Amino acid sequence: MGSKSERKPYITNKSESFERKSFGKPKRGGKSFDTRDKYERGSLKYGRRPSNGEERDDRAKSFVQKRRLNKIDKDVHKDTIRLNKYIANSGICSRREADDLITQGLVEVNGKVVNEMGYQVQKTDRVVFDGQNITPEKPVYVLLNKPKGYISTTKDDKARKTVMDLVANASPYRVFPVGRLDRSTTGVILLTNDGHMTKKLTHPSFDAKKIYHVTLDKKLTGEDLRLIAEGIRLDEGVAVVDQISYIEGKPKNEIGIEIHIGWNRVIRRIFQRLGYEVEALDRVMFAGLTKKNIKRGHWRILTELEVNNLKML
Repeated sequence: MGSKSERKPYITNKSESFERKSFGKPKRGGKSFDTRDKYERGSLKYGRRPSNGEERDDRAKSFVQKRRLNKIDKDVHKDTIRLNKYIANSGICSRREADDLITQGLVEVNGKVVNEMGYQVQKTDRVVFDGQNITPEKPVYVLLNKPKGYISTTKDDKARKTVMDLVANASPYRVFPVGRLDRSTTGVILLTNDGHMTKKLTHPSFDAKKIYHVTLDKKLTGEDLRLIAEGIRLDEGVAVVDQISYIEGKPKNEIGIEIHIGWNRVIRRIFQRLGYEVEALDRVMFAGLTKKNIKRGHWRILTELEVNNLKML
């Protein structure tokens, strides 16, 4: 069993402080795992944590979200759209930059080069830039707090409930889940029509950080916690865990674990290898996005700041 090492307290405000706990040898540069706040809020590196006094009125949030969706909906139901906006909505560039592409003769509509400013494109038109077809769908990012009993696919042959049932009214465009959570796992999952973002967040080289709250059928021993921190060998290889710790103030069968590998059911298999069964698994953070203020089974549209943070990862 490892010994506690003294660390400077993490001060959340002038009247509140607590010390992080570390167990065994610190991993990844000697940092210990934030055993309470990180599960409630996700990592602070992705944005400033608001204090209780900064909670926004729910009606204001609802108004902003509805206005954002209404703007998207209006674009969907228009018969024509300016070519520069069509290009900008596809995510290639801004409208001003699209004007430059058009004047340079780099855009084709139905097989013909168009360099006319203000040209109106119909939805049935075929628009090509740099040899690739483009679509005018504006990127939409939906954050869902997935409940138990739903699968993370767009459809299911067995007629089981999917996450698409929960976000049916979230966007006029068709969105897709980024990665998967198994049927019995709860927590944060992102859905979007942004193919580039989906590819980025799910590619193994990206190493998207995920934090889980794990509840086991029995207390996790200190020795087994140490073994998991060092890496448990599974069929694919050694399962590298970025950080793991008991959750402060909870029984020792409740564990916090941060991981980046995306192997199928990897968290459950790590603990099963050591003789534990996972009774509940909740993902509380994915790529800096948390389920804070989202009730189970509910969703919200990402803010512009959150989208920009994802793009900068």
